[in-house]
Amino acid sequence: CAGSTFIAGADISEFGKPPRGPDFNAVLNSIEAAAKPVVAAIHGTALGGGLETALVCHYRIAVPSAKLGVPEVKLGLLPGAGGTQRLPRVVGVEAAATMTSTGDPLPASKAKELGLVDELAGEDSLAADAIVFARAKIADGPRPTRERPVFGDVALIEQLKTANAKRWRGFEAPYANLACVEAATRLPFEEGLAFEREQFMKLMFGSQSAAQRHIFFAERQAAKIDGLPKDTQLREIKKVGVIGAGTMGGGISMNFLQKGIPVTIAEMQQDALDRGTGVIRKNYEASAAKGRFKPEQVEQMMSILTPTLNLDDLADCDLIIEAVYENMDVKKDIFAKLDKIAKPGAILASNTSYLDIDEIATATSRPGDVLGMHFFSPANVMKLLEVVRGEKTAPDALATAMAIGKKIGKVAVVAGVCDGFIGNRMLKPRQVEAMNLLMEGATPQQIDKVHVEFGMPMGPFQMSDLAGVDIGWHRDPTRIESIRDALAAVGRWGQKTGKGFYDYDEKRNPSPSAEVAEIIEDFRSRSNKAKREISDQEIIERTLYPMVNEGALILSEGKAQRASDIDVVWIYGYGWPVYRGGPMFWAGLEGTDKIVAALEKHGFAVA
Repeated sequence: CAGSTFIAGADISEFGKPPRGPDFNAVLNSIEAAAKPVVAAIHGTALGGGLETALVCHYRIAVPSAKLGVPEVKLGLLPGAGGTQRLPRVVGVEAAATMTSTGDPLPASKAKELGLVDELAGEDSLAADAIVFARAKIADGPRPTRERPVFGDVALIEQLKTANAKRWRGFEAPYANLACVEAATRLPFEEGLAFEREQFMKLMFGSQSAAQRHIFFAERQAAKIDGLPKDTQLREIKKVGVIGAGTMGGGISMNFLQKGIPVTIAEMQQDALDRGTGVIRKNYEASAAKGRFKPEQVEQMMSILTPTLNLDDLADCDLIIEAVYENMDVKKDIFAKLDKIAKPGAILASNTSYLDIDEIATATSRPGDVLGMHFFSPANVMKLLEVVRGEKTAPDALATAMAIGKKIGKVAVVAGVCDGFIGNRMLKPRQVEAMNLLMEGATPQQIDKVHVEFGMPMGPFQMSDLAGVDIGWHRDPTRIESIRDALAAVGRWGQKTGKGFYDYDEKRNPSPSAEVAEIIEDFRSRSNKAKREISDQEIIERTLYPMVNEGALILSEGKAQRASDIDVVWIYGYGWPVYRGGPMFWAGLEGTDKIVAALEKHGFAVA
């Protein structure tokens, strides 16, 4: 068949705009009402409106490589042209509910198994096979989908809700999709269509879909580098070096190995090297046990990992990523050595989360090759990659880092050099204000609850316990200058010690700590701070609004290319709820005047 695909779906940029003729539903209804059998011959993808088109056809034939699905839920929507009403009549309630509420596409083989596809064609003979298939169906006549009965157990919808309660927390669209599928089981077809349309319009003009569509476009926009010459040639990355076999270095290495890119991983001590490579293998084997990899794939990936104790072995690498602990002198020493070892044109990257890339680059004679590649932990799981452009970073080095980030499955965002870059710089005022709120009378539980109810995966103190309360601690138990110092001094280092801002059981379930309450009260009284009632709204105003303020500063300083890049960083790096669109998009919904007034009320300098 002509073209690369059947129908990939609607033009998302048209959503929310006045409709133009012809009416899509009218077109679909006319196909379904045709007096002769209509066959959909599917190759490539049949997604969204594409699958809804296939559903009004009386029969469907597809090549084995085809994908079929209704991904609208991922944009905060539902199939609005009869998809939620026709699917249960073709594949049954359970499959229809699963497809619409998750948005995951099906391979043609699974679609055939469910009855969504009637026949599989040859990969290269779709047109000919479809004609033969259509001729065979002439005697059967048309088979209007709307006239077919809905089948399956409606109770499965409730089971789906229960199974996905955590994943769907705060989202509207999955539940609206399920409500429409449920409606198909009890309403006549036309009434079901009317219900679907009502739900679709409610989602279309709601804030959640606007936020999710914003992120869809923001992710694609983030890949663009402002001011990059159009004729910029990418450097070839055939082999990668990673310095440091700890948690970050191992995770970073896994990204490249999974894409078939050989990695040489360097450490200073044999036991650290063995431990690091052992963790990589263990992680791959755990994934293989879950069916993600075949055992032979694990062996293939491990076969292109070369462990070494000698930095000289990185001499043939095209990209070298330093992933040692955060100490400027240590990093500069490593880069000075790499300057002598690395081949000409090799990109030298630091995984630092906040240190000055320009200062690191001064340790080399090739600052144009130096940049930051800040992976987020766990590096083999988290999708965000901040690519930090130094003052002298060459355009082709930056473009190559962005491209290799995309190749290994990351969402890469360009950041400028500043303390904490984009994400951690915005995180800092939130954490500072969370501690200030503790001193004034709020509890860790209240502050964390407000953030979780907002949609964050965890609050500031849950995050501290996960990362480690002792990170950055001066290690002097007699020097108590903050609540964090007081906790660290008595061994409350977070989840790893079973106690931090919370107490943890053997399954790491948190509970409020009487000891922490005493420590906070003692520190508050010694600091002559008066305890008062603090509202949930004040917590929002003093923890999230300052983040927006910092984001505005980052933009004004040119450390982020665009506001939507900041949103992408927080969605993919910190778990900001996608249905709120990122901090800068959310600020637009909250209202700039409201945020400015609150910041001024609480004594912040407004950007």
